[in-house]
Amino acid sequence: MASTQRKQRDMIEGNPVLIVIDIQKSTFIDHSEVRSIDNMPGYKDRMIAARGLVDAAHDNDIPVIFIQEIHRPDFIDFGRELDGDEDVHCLAGDPRTEIAKEEMGFREGDYEIPKRRYSAFFGTDLEILLRGLRAQTLILCGGLTDVCVHYTFVDGHQSDYFCRVVEDCVGGSSVDAHEASLKAMEYLQTGAIQTKATMIDAMENHVKAV
Repeated sequence: MASTQRKQRDMIEGNPVLIVIDIQKSTFIDHSEVRSIDNMPGYKDRMIAARGLVDAAHDNDIPVIFIQEIHRPDFIDFGRELDGDEDVHCLAGDPRTEIAKEEMGFREGDYEIPKRRYSAFFGTDLEILLRGLRAQTLILCGGLTDVCVHYTFVDGHQSDYFCRVVEDCVGGSSVDAHEASLKAMEYLQTGAIQTKATMIDAMENHVKAV
């Protein structure tokens, strides 16, 4: 039987950071029926909803980090990524690869982290940036729930960050995959899965750690 002896954690512990994962122009300008990566129904609406988190972070002096998946045009850095269901995507120089800055309300002072793999930690300087920001709680939104969000969550968890996922501001490759990943992340950190409304309320009421 699992232990019930655990400390109740606040939704935001210490200094929070909002991490916007892979909300890129393709979501807003690629209307193809067949896409290089499958998206669950309502995916675009979930990415649009994430704008409210970005605005709340800006209003409450919470740092915002935009993660951008991007690959070299010669495919050299895809690795094993194309061995699964995904086709070629997020190539440098393709307008669809750009961060959706206008749609997400990107501001001067926000941070950008390019990545070549699913996790925003793998092979990037995210860890250095988070240390500089003295971050303790990572608030995640974007896509895909079952891929880049999940892998980033796991690496954040294993690096001892408090991780929160805003369930109505993330979208998966399918509904089943989305829901399974949310369940898996909640297993790692009780209270990790939150709604947009409760998270914005927490942002507005958090006290910045010294």
